[in-house]
Amino acid sequence: MAEEPLKSLSDMASEAHARIQATHQHINPVVEVRQGMRKSGIPADVMTIDCLRTRRRITLILHDGQPGVFLYQFVTIDDEVGNDFQQKPMSEMSTQLLFDWMEDYFG
Repeated sequence: MAEEPLKSLSDMASEAHARIQATHQHINPVVEVRQGMRKSGIPADVMTIDCLRTRRRITLILHDGQPGVFLYQFVTIDDEVGNDFQQKPMSEMSTQLLFDWMEDYFG
């Protein structure tokens, strides 16, 4: 399991979540790490960040087969995850990026 990138991503998401709640009280994101793909035999971890008020979701995937990269997608909670993921180097992931995404997409 790719523990280190997942821990880094989780730490950044926790910090961004705290900053969003302090800055925008109407945005109350729910951050969840899902291990269902691993249980299904797919070597990847998934993090979802949901806004229940707007029913919007940011999905982030760390796939063991693509080290140093994360996949992401902006969808609604009711949508199925599609195949149209964007990707970025993990080096570009930051607390500020997650904060900006939550502020822009959920605000």
